[in-house]
Amino acid sequence: MRMTADFPTARAAALTGTMAKHFGHKIPVSQGDSHAVLTFEMGVARIEARDASLHLELDGADAPAMERLREVVESHLLRFAHREDPAPLSWTPPA
Repeated sequence: MRMTADFPTARAAALTGTMAKHFGHKIPVSQGDSHAVLTFEMGVARIEARDASLHLELDGADAPAMERLREVVESHLLRFAHREDPAPLSWTPPA
């Protein structure tokens, strides 16, 4: 299953780095200049910094795994982006 969301931000690269560094202490993380891949027990989150947004792509085995992965990634991103007064993300339905 896969779902995606875009998070508008002028700090895309910084937020990608913050997410990678934070989770890198707990799970396997690979990181490039403009992206990060976070490998959780319940699935994989790919984060890509774009010009004015972060593109998030989540892959999980089933609906409960996807929901847990979404909760973890979104709650951390919103916390790290608190200065931007972020709104909850709008996710595509799992496919």
